[in-house]
Parts: sequence; C-alpha cells; structure tokens
Amino acid sequence: MTPTELRQLRHHFHRNPELGFEEDRTKDKVAEILTDFGIEVHRGAGVIGILKRGTGNRAIALRADMDALPILETSLHNYASQSPGRMHACGHDGHMTMLLGAAAKLAETGHFDGTVVFIFQPNEEHGLGAKAMIKEGVLERFPVQEVYAIHNLPGAPLGQLSTRPGLICSSESLFEITINGRGGHASMPQAGRDSITIGSEIVLALQTIVSRKLAPGAGVVVSVTEFLTDGQRNVLPGSAVLKGDVRARSGEDRKAVAALMDQIANGIGAAHGVEVEVSFNTEFIETVNAPAPVEAVLSAGQTRGLEVIGDREPMSFSEDFAHFSAAIPGCFLLLGNGTEGANGRPLHASDYDFNDDLLPVGAAFWTQLVQDRLPTQT
Repeated sequence: MTPTELRQLRHHFHRNPELGFEEDRTKDKVAEILTDFGIEVHRGAGVIGILKRGTGNRAIALRADMDALPILETSLHNYASQSPGRMHACGHDGHMTMLLGAAAKLAETGHFDGTVVFIFQPNEEHGLGAKAMIKEGVLERFPVQEVYAIHNLPGAPLGQLSTRPGLICSSESLFEITINGRGGHASMPQAGRDSITIGSEIVLALQTIVSRKLAPGAGVVVSVTEFLTDGQRNVLPGSAVLKGDVRARSGEDRKAVAALMDQIANGIGAAHGVEVEVSFNTEFIETVNAPAPVEAVLSAGQTRGLEVIGDREPMSFSEDFAHFSAAIPGCFLLLGNGTEGANGRPLHASDYDFNDDLLPVGAAFWTQLVQDRLPTQT
C-alpha cells in the first residue's frame, strides 16, 4: 500500500469510530481488506488474519486495537468523526492502518518463513478485549511463540522507537468506598454520623499509602476522583461513596494498596462508629515485556534507521495488551507521533490526531520485524 492509500484508509477509520465491542463496521472493513490480500480470515470478538509462507514452524503475532472513545471531536479536518460523541482519540485508527499496511507488503512479497498472526482486537480502552479473545481460545487455535504491539506516543519525535524489558505499563485498579453513616440536621451534627467528615478523613489518609506505606519510588498513584453524598443544603449526609483510581508498577504493590486501603477505611469507620465497605477491582494488569522480543524490536528499529531507545521509563498509563504478554513472551513498544499541532496533543484529547507520516514508518517496521523473526532459509 502506498503512503496515499495508507492515509486514505486511516481517514476512513477516523471518520467511522466505534466504541468497544461495537466495532462491527470496523471488523467488516478489516476482514474485507485482509481477504483482498489473500490472507486467511477468522472472526469472533475481533478479527484474526493468518499468513503462512515457506515450511517454517515458528509463528509470531502482531496486534492492533480497533476501538474508539466516547469523546466529542473538536478537530476541523475533513475526515473528522461522523459519529458525534465518538472519536479515535487514541490513535487506534493509525494502529490498524499500519498493521494492514504490513499485511499487504508481507502478502505481496512473502519474504519470510513461518506464520504471521494478525490480531485486530476490540475494546482495548476498557481492558476487556484481549481477555475476550483469549477466552475464545485465540492463543490455542493460533499458537505463537511471540506477540507484539505498537502504540503511538504524542510529544515524542516522529518515528522514535522506545521500549524496555520488564515492566512497560502500569496496572489500573478502580476502587469504591461506601460509608454508611447517619444523616441529620446541619445545626445538630452531634446527633448523626456525618459521612462527609468521615469521608474526608479517609481521602487524606489514603495519601499516606504512597507517602508512608510503600517504598520511595514505587511508582504507585492513588487518586480519589469522586466524592458522592446524599446531603442537601441543610442536611448532613448519612451515606457517602468515594471512587477512585490506582496505578501500580508491580502486582505486589497493587495487592498491598488494596489491603492498606481496606485497613485504613475500616479503621477510620470504626473510630467513628460507622460501617465502611471497600471494593477494589483491577481492570488492567501490569504490562511486562520479555527480553528476547525487546531485543528483536530494537534490532528491527535500528535496521529501519529509526531513533531507538531501549531503556525508556515505564509508562503510567495502562494497556490491555498486558493479557497477551502475560500469556506469551511479548513486547509493547511506542512510536513517536510528532511534537507539533494535533500530533503532539495528549492521547484522549478532543483535538488529538494520529500522524499520517507515521503510517509508512510503522508498516515498514512491522514488515522488518516479521522478516527478522521468521527469516527465510538460505
């Protein structure tokens, strides 16, 4: 596919965003394109393409995400979202296009020996798509030795490749703390159990988890993002709900935060004579890269003449690819999306845009990686 064809395809995906597990038209388009390339297609929660060449028994998987976000796009370009309130604000339109560009090249040249499994995954944003595909048996039906994924990185120079062995993305857990106090008149607080006061104590005490309970530099973030009560203008609330988000760089720290959160909230509740309920649910586990796939990515990037960083700092965001790389040795890597204008705007911003100049770079990188990991016999 030429750069112009890649750009036109990316714009098509951008104009037609679909949310997680609703990517029906997107799946149709991906399956149609893969079929036109002569690639074997399987459909389920996502779309799988199978391309075999030669007699080699090795197989690797390349994954792209398909879903958009519930964001009202504020960009004015002529390929802006045609579905108000839905937008490809994370670059999944570009991720799909780069992988399809590589599929086209590999199907045309066949310059590798083995099997490439192209994974087009739904619902990455909610951390549910990879689990859905794994539950369907994708890794058993199409066994591979390695799995890879690319994410664009706004603010980094165009085409700069960065990754690291070990942890690359944090986990994300959502918590909810319910305080069952006793409401009353605002003029007589002694007659009730004011859940705002109790909840405020809990909010402040939760900050000691990072500052006093975990090792310095652990990379954990505990954020209370919602404080909901049933209080009114002159009514002290009897109940309150605190909701929030936890990011962690290790499973051990994540479990420690859950235990400490329960201990702190229930301890404060007991001091005030009220019942407190705590729930802690991990949406995304930590994303961990295996050493050999990381080395393969760095080598392929150097071969393509890209600026390569092999020891970048872990990212604080979370990634659904974690479920694939927990099951199969893999590598999650980042490609710079550029620093100017919409290409440099943060992911999930309403005026962010994927950089079309990155499309041929990403497609060529994928092609190089396949040729390196599945070399032809000489």
